[in-house]
Amino acid sequence: MLYPRISLYALMLACAGIPLYIHLPQFAATNLGINLGTLGVVLLAIRAFDLVQDPLIGWAIDQWPQMQSGFSLAAAGGLALGFPLLFGLQDGPHVLVKLILILVLLFSAYSLGMILLYGRSATLAKTPETRALMTLASYRECGMLAGVVLAAIAPTVLIGFGASEQGYGTFGFLLGLVAVVTALLTRPIWTRPVVLGQSLSLASLSQAGAVKLLILAVLNSLPVALTSTLFLFFVQDYLALPNLAGPLLVLFFVSAGLSVPSWTGLSRRIGAKNTLLIAMPLAIASFIGAAFLAPGNAVGFTLICLASGAALGADLVLLPALFSIALTKAGLNAGTAFGIWSFAGKLALALAAAVALPFLQARGFTPASDNSREALGSLVTAYAIFPCFLKTAAFFYALRLPSESPSP
Repeated sequence: MLYPRISLYALMLACAGIPLYIHLPQFAATNLGINLGTLGVVLLAIRAFDLVQDPLIGWAIDQWPQMQSGFSLAAAGGLALGFPLLFGLQDGPHVLVKLILILVLLFSAYSLGMILLYGRSATLAKTPETRALMTLASYRECGMLAGVVLAAIAPTVLIGFGASEQGYGTFGFLLGLVAVVTALLTRPIWTRPVVLGQSLSLASLSQAGAVKLLILAVLNSLPVALTSTLFLFFVQDYLALPNLAGPLLVLFFVSAGLSVPSWTGLSRRIGAKNTLLIAMPLAIASFIGAAFLAPGNAVGFTLICLASGAALGADLVLLPALFSIALTKAGLNAGTAFGIWSFAGKLALALAAAVALPFLQARGFTPASDNSREALGSLVTAYAIFPCFLKTAAFFYALRLPSESPSP
């Protein structure tokens, strides 16, 4: 039952991540009356806070390994408290201050859980060998993607059962319940003996090849961050397919989940780098396809969701696993390193929001409104064209990674 419990803990974190990055912009704009430019600044400011916080969380996890069970409960508790507060917010006095305080709680709890889960890879794997670490990564990412699907479909399902105000209030309580149940069912995994390594330094990270992987993680996360932030706007406002937004989002992540075993198996035969170099052009092609879609083209966007979802599956399983393998082979403490890794990924998401949302506002785009052709063209640029260039840059950077032997 070890790996299924790890999948469940990953599911909880994914259920938390999707609302923060996909549902939050629409909720803040339509329910709280906060404009996109302001929200972009808020998210960037919280990421600046994470610049200090995430490495400190990783350091604390390494410093007090006997506290890993307490850390896991603290992460779940923060999510259980924060989401009902977030999606229970109403437009009114000081709503922006309230939003910021709740987001600090949620992002901190999310960071703690993510850094703990990824930083303890060597502890949670049955052995510290490459094959066992890849197997752990496969279970972990399948749990992540199951949580993503649950979080993506939940608001639509809740509305179908009669939930009011787009289902957000009930959604918040559902996410809190998931966190409580997960905390209770996954306690046994945090009682395993902790595998610790040597203290980190920039030189040791560089020698292990981890610095190059961190740079690639940021480059590779930027295009996904842009499309995640703007997905609902693109489907509802540009494609004019509001009733398909939920199903298409689910399809995207289901495609990612179903692709994980295939990417894992392929990486064992040809190596993780070569597998990434196959997956990344698939993402580039999907961005190009999205740029040429006409409004109302549900079939075309369905195919794009399938292709881009499959490409995302490779990113999710291979990059963290490569990072964990590099740290384990070098005998380095993973908690602090994954604190840096966590910040790198969230920095990409914050940069995407901080650039794309004010850009769209400046170009006259307003969610759920009658937008001009120029405003909708800017939405296409931000959703498809910018990510295409960024993913191409990430692809050429990945070519510079050293080739590794396939997993034994």
